[in-house]
Amino acid sequence: MKEFDVVVIGGGPGGYVAAVRASQLGLKVALVEKEHLGGVCLNWGCIPTKSLLQNAEVIHLLSKGKTFGFQFDNLSVDYAEAQRRSRSVVSRQTRRVGILLKNHGIAVHEGLGRLRSAREVVIEPSGEMLQAGNIILATGAKPRPMPGIPFDGERVINFRQALELTEVPQDILIVGAGPIGMEFATLWSRYGAKVTVVEMMPHALPLEDEEISAEAEKQFKRAGIRIMTGARVEGIVHRGEALDVTVVTGEKNEILPAQKVLSAIGFAPSTEDLGLETAGVKTFRGRIEIDDRMSTSIPGIYAIGDVTGKLGLAHTASAQAMIAAEAIAGRKTETLSYVNIPRCTYAYPEMASVGLTERQAREQGHDVITAKCPFAANGKAVAMDENFGFVKIVAQVGNMRILGVHLIGAHVTEMIAGPACLIGMGATAEQLGLTVHPHPSLSEALMEAAHALMGRAIHI
Repeated sequence: MKEFDVVVIGGGPGGYVAAVRASQLGLKVALVEKEHLGGVCLNWGCIPTKSLLQNAEVIHLLSKGKTFGFQFDNLSVDYAEAQRRSRSVVSRQTRRVGILLKNHGIAVHEGLGRLRSAREVVIEPSGEMLQAGNIILATGAKPRPMPGIPFDGERVINFRQALELTEVPQDILIVGAGPIGMEFATLWSRYGAKVTVVEMMPHALPLEDEEISAEAEKQFKRAGIRIMTGARVEGIVHRGEALDVTVVTGEKNEILPAQKVLSAIGFAPSTEDLGLETAGVKTFRGRIEIDDRMSTSIPGIYAIGDVTGKLGLAHTASAQAMIAAEAIAGRKTETLSYVNIPRCTYAYPEMASVGLTERQAREQGHDVITAKCPFAANGKAVAMDENFGFVKIVAQVGNMRILGVHLIGAHVTEMIAGPACLIGMGATAEQLGLTVHPHPSLSEALMEAAHALMGRAIHI
């Protein structure tokens, strides 16, 4: 039986980061991955969707020839080629992860890792056993089907099956107006599909600040995407090569035709067949319980990423991974503030947020002041012909400490890291406003919103 200081089960953005950091700290590490290094994010999530969305962005720009002074005839687009490019991007990145692990001396084992005890991991189907001083569980999550409507892989699909498509459905219904649903809505609508999105909550992107959600719905509808809020799918009937989808909105029933239905209603932690009961690891509603150092109820066993049910984002998993590795190495760790982790949606428009929404801040008892800067007042946005959307800052009355920053517009996902740092440091709107931002840049809207909070806006 091979012995290691740390055995990591799962090779996604939590697992491989934990393995690398543990190796850097001088620990002997093994990683067990049942499918592909990089996990869902790299293989079937974040990376391939962004590749496809970049192709869609090019198509969008080509549609604006009159604005930018060019014209052409007989434009044709090839979604199959876009899908092939996305898989090529994935292959390149998975190879890099493999090389990264090799360079750090990490033993990679292919197969399904399962706890045999608090210090032993068995790998199936080989039956190989690994002895572990510590174990990190990083098995991720899987898409949840709609109640009573399972995925069939052909007509009712999940995000992974959607990424395998080489043709765009001409008539598609998406259930769930969260980030995944709206990213696919953006992608497919730009390739000419008729897209309908059904959302149970009152707004699309329901976890965003309400003003952001309202602006997002406006822009999605402007792009030709139908958004049905306060609605649910009651049933699906197969009709030859198509589907009849019954959607209920209040007292109204509507039957909508669709070639495919994408269910994007959320995830369930992948804890089944992991041996948690054997080792005595406690769970709550399917997710593994952890403390601030990512330790589970059993000393020496840690959990990170989607399997903990904390915040289902790749960068959350990576941040938890660093803490777990540091904890195993006996180092002091900082408590991770999940509310101060940036949240991004890569649809069109893009959305990015960090900290508290205005509603959350008021519900938590803060005396709140807010200010916005529209991108219509931003020279770079106008030059890019992307002069919609805005920056919104939520701050505490009095000391003007920044509580939340919310953005909607072009490329705003690239602008959120700075505000995340400021919130983590307890910075004020005045400190943000006094920070000189480059001109011309979209980031100037952050500075202008901060100036507006202080009552001295220049351009709005």
